[in-house]
Amino acid sequence: MNNRYTLIIIGAGPAGLSAASRAAENGVSYLLLEAASQPLNTLFHYPKGKQVMDEPAILPLRADLPFIASSREEIIASWLRQIKIRKINLLCNQTVVSITGKLGDFQLNTQDGLQFFAEKIIFALGTQGNLRHLPIRGGQLPLVDYQLPDAKAYQNETIVVVGAGDSAIEDALALAEQNQVIIINRREEFNRANPSNLAAVLQAIENEEIECYYSTTAEKIQNTPEADKPLLFQVKTPAGPANITCNRVIARLGAVLPRHFLHACGIQFRSLEANALPAINEHYESSVAGIYIIGALSGYPLIKQALNQGYEVVEHVLGHPIKPADESLLREKFNVLPVFHSVTGVLRLVKSVTPLFARLTLLQLREFLLDSQLLSPAPDEVIFERDDYSNTFFTVLAGEVHMSINPDQPRQIVTLRQGQFFGEMSLISGRRRSTTVYAGAGEQCILIETPRYAILKLIHSVSHVRETIDRVFMLRAIQTHIAPEIPASDLAAVVQSAQLQHLSAGDTLFAEGDAGDCIYLIRSGSVKVLRHIGGNEITLAYLPAGHYIGEVGLLNDMPRESTVRAAVTCEVIRLEGDAFKALLSRSQTLRHQVEAKYQRALAQNATMESRPQAGNIIAFLVSQGLGEATDVLLIDEALCIQCNQCEAACAASHQGASRLDREAGPTFASIHVPTSCRHCEHPHCMKDCPPDAIYRSKNGEVVISNSCIGCGRCQDNCPYGVIQMAQTQTQKNTQAWWWWLLFGYHRKPALVENPELKAVKCDMCKDLAGGPACVRTCPTGAALRVSSEEFMSLVI
Repeated sequence: MNNRYTLIIIGAGPAGLSAASRAAENGVSYLLLEAASQPLNTLFHYPKGKQVMDEPAILPLRADLPFIASSREEIIASWLRQIKIRKINLLCNQTVVSITGKLGDFQLNTQDGLQFFAEKIIFALGTQGNLRHLPIRGGQLPLVDYQLPDAKAYQNETIVVVGAGDSAIEDALALAEQNQVIIINRREEFNRANPSNLAAVLQAIENEEIECYYSTTAEKIQNTPEADKPLLFQVKTPAGPANITCNRVIARLGAVLPRHFLHACGIQFRSLEANALPAINEHYESSVAGIYIIGALSGYPLIKQALNQGYEVVEHVLGHPIKPADESLLREKFNVLPVFHSVTGVLRLVKSVTPLFARLTLLQLREFLLDSQLLSPAPDEVIFERDDYSNTFFTVLAGEVHMSINPDQPRQIVTLRQGQFFGEMSLISGRRRSTTVYAGAGEQCILIETPRYAILKLIHSVSHVRETIDRVFMLRAIQTHIAPEIPASDLAAVVQSAQLQHLSAGDTLFAEGDAGDCIYLIRSGSVKVLRHIGGNEITLAYLPAGHYIGEVGLLNDMPRESTVRAAVTCEVIRLEGDAFKALLSRSQTLRHQVEAKYQRALAQNATMESRPQAGNIIAFLVSQGLGEATDVLLIDEALCIQCNQCEAACAASHQGASRLDREAGPTFASIHVPTSCRHCEHPHCMKDCPPDAIYRSKNGEVVISNSCIGCGRCQDNCPYGVIQMAQTQTQKNTQAWWWWLLFGYHRKPALVENPELKAVKCDMCKDLAGGPACVRTCPTGAALRVSSEEFMSLVI
C-alpha cells in the first residue's frame, strides 16, 4: 500500500470530505483518514430524521459536494454516492496518534501501527468525540445522555433537554413529537441558534409543545423511587430553586477541543483559556508550517462553512488564488473606509489595533463584521446622547471620540482612541446611556457599530471578549457612578479588587450584622434595602442599576445595619474595602460625596422607620415590576374619579384600541398599578421575537413595530400581562376621534378592521409631542408615569 502523499486529510466529516473531493478534482495525491468505522460519523449520530440546515443563508456555497437543507438521511445518502462517484481515497478505523516531521516531510502514526508520510496535512477533525458533560452531581447517571441517536426511541416520556444551541433545539423539537419536553436554557434567550431553529423552537414554545426554563442553571440530578419518572432534576431559576421529575436528561453542551493532541503536534493556541481555538492565519494554516485546520476546530462548526473551507484550503495548498466565500459581502461593507485596498488588510487592521478582537480567529472576525456596520461620523457629530435608550456596541477603528461622563462638569471629557470601545454600559445594564459621545474633530473617525445580539453572541462564545468588556465596564461604572472626578489611573487598585457577582431574585447580598468590609455597585437589575423593626421586616429603600450600597458599614467600621436583597435577577460589582478606603484617603472630594450620600441615606432611613407603611408600599411596587421597570403608569385612587378618560385617550391615540386597562391590576393603600407596560430595562417581550419586531426607541419606549407576525411569543414572555393580541384598526379620521373624545358631540368615528391579530401594548405615546395621552387627559392629576428612580418620592 502506498504510504506517501502530497496531502493527508484527517477527519471524514463535511470539511474533510469537501477537501478530499477538491483534491480528487485537481488530481492531487491524497489520503482521507477517519477514526470511526464510517465517514460522516457525526452526521450518522444526528437524530434520525433531523433536518440539516444550510446556514448561514447569506453565505454562498463553494464546494464540489452538493448541499441544500434536507434531512440527515438525504444528505448522508447523497454524500456517500459522491464518495463512490469521485472514488475518494478513504481509509476508516485509523486513529492518528502522533505526527512528527516538518513541511514537506510529515510522518503520521496510527493506533494500528501504520505509518503515512505527507508533504502537508489538513486537520478536519470534529469535536463530537470529546463531548462536554454536566459538571454536577448526578451528571453521569445512566439516564443522563449527551447524544440523541434516535428521538423515536422514546415515547410518552418527560425529557429534560439542557442547552440552547442548535443541537439542543433540534433534539428538543424531535423529541417533542411524542414526549413532554422541557428545555433548560441558562441564558435569557436562544442567542446561539441559527434563524430557522430559533423560529422553530419559539413556535413550539408558543404552541406549548415545549416548556422552557430561561436563565436557569442545573444544580443536581438524583434517582427517585418512582418508576414512571425515575429522575429528580434540581435547577435554580430566577424565581428560586425548582425540582423537575423526569424520565431522562439529554444534555447538549458542545464539545471540548482535542487540545492535548494538538499541542503534541506542536500547534499553538491563541491563549491558555480552556475554550481557546488554535492559532491559524487567513489561509487556515496553523503555527506549524504545512498543517492546516478547518471545520469545527477553526471556530465555527456550521456545515456550509466547513464545506467552503475544505474547498478553499486545498485551492490554497495548490497555489491557486482564491478568496473566501464572504469576500464580496465584506468588501461592500468596507467601502465606507477612506482608504480600502483589501478585505484581508481591513481584517488585519481590526485585529492589530483592537485588543478586544485580537484573539479572534479570522473566521470569527469575518462573521462578526458581517453582522456589524462601519460608520464614518462627521467631526463633532453625536453618536448617542446621555439618557438615550439605544444598546448597540461601538469600536473605534480610526480617529477618536469624546465622552462627557459628568453632567455637572461638561468640560470633563474622556477621549477614546483607535482600538477602544464604548456602549457596553447600556448593553449590560439595560438602562439609559450614561454619557454623551461625539466624534472627534481631528482624523476622520471610523466606528464599527455592532447590534446587541452579535456582541452578546461573541461575549458568550469567547471568554477573552467577555473578560475584557467586564473589566472596562467595571472601570467606567466606578468612574460614572462613584468617582467621576478621579482619573482612571488612580482607580487601578479599586478596579483590580473588583469582583462580579450574580444574584437571583430573592438572594441576599448581605444581612444585618454582617461585617461591613466592602461596597457594591449595582451593574444590572435592582435591590431592596430592608431592616427588622418591631419584629417586622421593613423596606427602607429600592436601588436600581447605577447605584452603590454598603458605604455605611465601611465608613464606620461597623456591622451592616440593614439587609440588602435582590429584587430581580441582578449583577453587582464588589469593591474591596481596603482599596476603596485608600481611594477615599487620597480624594477629599470623593470622601465628601460618599459621606453626603451616607447622611442622605440616614435621613431617608429615619423617615422610612417612622412610616412603616411607606416601606410596605415600596415592597408592593417592587413586586409589581418596578424593580426592573424604566417607566410605569400609576394611579392615585384618592384622586381618581373613574371617568376612564385615560383609557379613552389611549384608544384615541392608538387606532381605537386602548393599550391600558384602568380597572385591572392590584392596589395597595391608594396606589393602583393598572395593566400597562413597565418598559423593563431588559424587556421580557423582546426575548426571542422571531421577526425582531420589538425594539427600544431612543427615548426608552419599548415598541412593537409593524413587522409583528402575530405569533404571541411576547405575550407569553411578559410576566405582567400587559400585551394583548388584537385586530389592528385604521381610523378614517384621526382628528374626528379627538373631537369625539374631548367634546362628545360628533358621532364616534368609524374604523376599518384588519382581521390579522397583532401584538399591541403601551408605547408611551412616543409619537405625540405632549407625552402620554393617559396622563395629559386625566382631569384630576391622578394618573402619572414614573421611572424606577422616581417612585421613592411617592412614599417618602
